[in-house]
Amino acid sequence: MSAGLAEQHWTASFPAFEQARASRDPAWLQALRKSALARFAELGFPTRRDEAWKYTNPAPIGKTPFQPAGVDARAIGPAPDLSGLTLLPGDAPRLVFVNGVAASAASAPEARDPRLELESLARRLAADPGGLEPYLGRLASGAERPFVALNTAFHADGAFVRVPRGLELEEPLFLVFLTAPEAQPRAAHPRVLVLAEPESRVRVVELYAGLGAGRVLVNAVSEVFVGSNASVEHVRLQCEAPATYHLAALDVVQQRDARFRSHVLSFGAELARNEVNAVLDAEGAECVLNGLYVANGSQLTDHQTTIDHRRPHGTSRELYKGILAGSARGVFNGRVVVREDAQKSDARQLNDNLLLSAGAD
Repeated sequence: MSAGLAEQHWTASFPAFEQARASRDPAWLQALRKSALARFAELGFPTRRDEAWKYTNPAPIGKTPFQPAGVDARAIGPAPDLSGLTLLPGDAPRLVFVNGVAASAASAPEARDPRLELESLARRLAADPGGLEPYLGRLASGAERPFVALNTAFHADGAFVRVPRGLELEEPLFLVFLTAPEAQPRAAHPRVLVLAEPESRVRVVELYAGLGAGRVLVNAVSEVFVGSNASVEHVRLQCEAPATYHLAALDVVQQRDARFRSHVLSFGAELARNEVNAVLDAEGAECVLNGLYVANGSQLTDHQTTIDHRRPHGTSRELYKGILAGSARGVFNGRVVVREDAQKSDARQLNDNLLLSAGAD
C-alpha cells in the first residue's frame, strides 16, 4: 500500500471497530476516537520526507494491511504462559494483556496496600465512564504525531494506575503486554495511564514480548502525570519477536518538585521506535531519562526524546547508550527545550554507541 492507501485502510477499518466498541465506550471517548482518526487522516501516514522520520523509514508499516487486534476480549483464549518471563516476580502486582486486551486469568492486580488502583482501562471505563475524561488523551497529543492519533482512535484496552496522595509503594507494578500473531497481520494499540498524586511514590514496569512468529504492529502510548513532590520510576522493556514493528510513545508532565526517572530498554523487534516527551511544568521538577538499545542483524532502533523545561529551577539528566552489530542501525535524537521563563534550569545529555561490525550504523 502507498501512504495514501495506508490512510484509507485505517479509515475503512474504523467503522467496524467503532461498532464493536459502541456499547462500551462513553460518548466522550467515542468523540475522542473520531477526532483522533480525522487528525490521522489529515496528517497522513509519515514518510522520510517528514523531519521526525527522516532517519527511519516507516514505509514497511504502511505497506502491510494490519487489522485491529483485541476488538473482542473473548477472543483471547486461555491464559498465556508467563513462566518464560524470568524478570517477572511471581507475586508482583501485575496486569497482563494479549494483543492489547486484558487477560484477567493471568493478571494479579492485588497489591499489599488496598489504596492503590490498578486495573484495566476497559474495566475502569465500565465502572466510572466519566472518571478518565480529564486525563485520557490530554497529555499524549496526536496533533502532530500520526501514530499517537492512531492509538487514540483504536486502543481497545490498556492499564490504569492511580497512586493516591501520600502512598509510597515499595513493590513495583508490572504491566505485561504480549503479542500473539494470527493468520493475518494484526495491530495492537495498548494504552497506559498513570496518575501519581502529590507526595506519592511508585515504580511501573512495562514489559513487551511476543508469543510467536508472525507479522505484528504494536503501537503503544503511555501517559504519566506526576503530582507535586511525587516520584515515579518508569521502566519500558521491549523484547518483541523479530517480525514485529514496535512503536511507543511516553508522555509525562511533572508538577512542583516532582521527580521522574525513565529507563528504556530496547532489544527486540524488526523496527523499534521509542518517543519520550517530558514536560517540567512547575518549579523544582527533576527528570532523568536513561536508555539502552541493543540491535543485531537488520534491526532498526530509533529513539526520539524531548525534555521541555517550562518553569525555573528544573533539572534534567539524559544518558542513552547503544550496542549495534551486523547491519543494524541505531537512531538517537534528543532535544532539550528551555523556555524563556525557565531561569536557572540545569540540563545535561549524553549519547554513546558501540559498533561491533563494519556494517552497523
